[in-house]
Amino acid sequence: MNDKELIAKRAADQVTDGMLVGLGTGSTANCFIEELAHRSREQGLKVTTVSSSVVSAVKAQQLGLSVLGFEQVSHVDLYVDGADEVSPDLTLLKGQGADLVREKLLATASKQFLVLAEASKLVDRIGQRFPIPIEVMPFAWQLVKKQLEANGGQGDLRQNSNKNGFAISAYGSLILDMNFDAHIDMETLNSTLNSIPGIVEHGIFYGLATTVLIGANGQVQERKPDSLYG
Repeated sequence: MNDKELIAKRAADQVTDGMLVGLGTGSTANCFIEELAHRSREQGLKVTTVSSSVVSAVKAQQLGLSVLGFEQVSHVDLYVDGADEVSPDLTLLKGQGADLVREKLLATASKQFLVLAEASKLVDRIGQRFPIPIEVMPFAWQLVKKQLEANGGQGDLRQNSNKNGFAISAYGSLILDMNFDAHIDMETLNSTLNSIPGIVEHGIFYGLATTVLIGANGQVQERKPDSLYG
């Protein structure tokens, strides 16, 4: 069992009967969906799920899990997803897969947000390896970009995979991939991005993770915000 599978199994073991579980998107989230479905089949675990993407919803349904639509959900007991980067204070960078709106909705609505990360995702600061994705209303992208540049940002619209047009988010928005000064405080940047009109959502998940499971060399390390300063 590799590190990704190991942390996915540890996460699935934390699910209890009757939970409404939010499903993330990506290879790590896929491992979790498989482990959750295994527990449901083999142990009779009774859970309902809601997914951050169509891809994950289809996978869950194919594996026999019950999937609700977003409009049917008013709360989530546990949301499990991966991250592109995890900083020492457990701020996350997400959004390379362009499902920011649903992902942040689940992260904020959940009683627990459990993040699965291999050791390679640990960074000293958010934005160290990836630009920060900022989802914008299509008609407003130039106005938003100007505001971001005024706050020290540099970047441009994300291209699609064929490099012949722009990437479109699951919500139907354009995505600005922006780099900011390495010394900028993430709490401040998070607040700034939240306040700019025209931004639909962004990839900084500040103060949302309740637990991070880190897989490294066959071991699982658990980190919580309240253990960082204890």
